[in-house]
Amino acid sequence: MSRGVAAVQTPGRRRRSEGKKAAILDAAEALFLAEGYERTSVDAIAARAQVSKRTVYDHFGEKAAIFLRVVERVNDALVSAVRAAIDEELVPGRDLRDALTAFGRRVVTQTFPSADYMTFRRLTSQQWSAPRLAEAVRDQPERMLEERFAVLAADGEIRAADPVVAARHFTALTIGLALDALDDRRAAEAEEPEEPEVLTIVTDGVDAFLRAYR
Repeated sequence: MSRGVAAVQTPGRRRRSEGKKAAILDAAEALFLAEGYERTSVDAIAARAQVSKRTVYDHFGEKAAIFLRVVERVNDALVSAVRAAIDEELVPGRDLRDALTAFGRRVVTQTFPSADYMTFRRLTSQQWSAPRLAEAVRDQPERMLEERFAVLAADGEIRAADPVVAARHFTALTIGLALDALDDRRAAEAEEPEEPEVLTIVTDGVDAFLRAYR
């Protein structure tokens, strides 16, 4: 085969390769959720993805690496959602109470109920033997919010000697309490809180935060 022909075919091979990678990750995610990390095998992943076991190993390696890539893929989607919420809600010039409230409500009403978030929670709560994301990767949303709070402090929007602590206080008073309410209802197998109830948690938390930091 001439180099010219090979060059023409390369994009097609690349698309097929990416398609196989996506199929493998989709299959692995479904199996890890349904069967758990321990009971899922590379053979089962290959069979569900309709590829050879060799193809799975060529693209991702051992099962632990596949699991981490599945979790990273979901985490990447969550990071993008939080980044968009920060960039679109915590904008310069906007009333701070409105901005913080809109950000907290967006995370609570859009990110928490999302399929990506539920998948992430289920994957990362698996048994101790499942591999764990590196802390730097797992904590990206918190780091992004801390960076934005540092800007708010530098601009005089909040009084915070340590913006990292301020961001954590904000999260605990708003998003953290809202998540606790949702988790308590799920643990009790009760209906999830009505949206107005969760939004009130966020609004009250923002007011408490601003009383301490303005």
